[in-house]
Amino acid sequence: MKFPGPLENQRLSFLLEKAISREAQMWKVNVPKMPTNQNVSPSQRDEVIQWLAKLKYQFNLYPETFALASSLLDRFLATVKAHPKYLSCIAISCFFLAAKTVEEDERIPVLKVLARDSFCGCSSSEILRMERIILDKLNWDLHTATPLDFLHIFHAIAVSTRPQLLFSLPKLSPSQHLAILTKQLLHCMACNQLLQFKGSMLALAMVSLEMEKLIPDWLPLTIELLQKAQMDSSQLIHCRELVAHHLSTLQSSLPLNSVYVYRPLKHTLVTCDKGVFRLHPSSVPGPDFSKDNSKPEVPVRDTAAFYHHLPAASGCKHTSAKRKVEEMEVDDFYDGIKRLYNEDNASENVGSVCGTDLSRQEGHASPCPPLQPVSVM
Repeated sequence: MKFPGPLENQRLSFLLEKAISREAQMWKVNVPKMPTNQNVSPSQRDEVIQWLAKLKYQFNLYPETFALASSLLDRFLATVKAHPKYLSCIAISCFFLAAKTVEEDERIPVLKVLARDSFCGCSSSEILRMERIILDKLNWDLHTATPLDFLHIFHAIAVSTRPQLLFSLPKLSPSQHLAILTKQLLHCMACNQLLQFKGSMLALAMVSLEMEKLIPDWLPLTIELLQKAQMDSSQLIHCRELVAHHLSTLQSSLPLNSVYVYRPLKHTLVTCDKGVFRLHPSSVPGPDFSKDNSKPEVPVRDTAAFYHHLPAASGCKHTSAKRKVEEMEVDDFYDGIKRLYNEDNASENVGSVCGTDLSRQEGHASPCPPLQPVSVM
């Protein structure tokens, strides 16, 4: 990791102080409004945030884009009295503003495509007009500290001050662990009950809950982070309870007794061109998932999507305007986190990919035998 020394720890403290100062200038206390036909209800707000989360995956954008879009939406709704019929237009406009602020130029969705594929019910001109209204109400200041920013800082401080934390994650690197926490945080941002807390409080509560499961001295670490962030301990306790309850509902929503059947690749990796693998149909068919009326249908993830997004090895070069990204199907592991924890060499485990010996070439879809569907006695 890149934060072992005192200078790096001072840099993290400076970043935390700067983010807290920025949050104090922007954050407003959430005042619950009576649900009427003239006001956006808390449930409507949660629904539109969940819709933005789906758009984030649909357009393959950064988690920071979704976090900023959610923050802009909440700031705007706290400033003006918005009619529910304009909520989708407000949300997609915040999403477009966040994409233009965070993403590289080549990754920003085309406005016409965004309006069409998002099914927002708005035209491009309506989104642009709403965008101008949002900018005016927010004083053209979109650079705010999001809960995701605080999560990155708190997690980096925890790993740097508690090296034993790494031994509690034998199968996860720090970047992979942070990606899991990021998914949980994005889920919590769609809960209106957590709007009463600042983003820094929400992020610290999540880190504290995670440290409690991993290391025995989680309480001194939580107190240390609490003092650095200058927060109230009673609010943190309350926030921890709500976050734990909300994450428990996420776990309970998963299907019980789920059966996942492995399906080997139906494509073959053959060449490498500017950091992108080319996939060709393989001659080895994979076993299909046989449906059983006694069990719910379980989706089987295609592993070809994983290899489609793997970064190029050292022989292939792919640059980007702001940063390089490694995209994985589930966990959104990206190079920005990997560079933070000095894990750039992790991609060496992928193997020789630029033009030579891949085990998945020549018809070998997988070294493992295919798993068969589970039959019910």
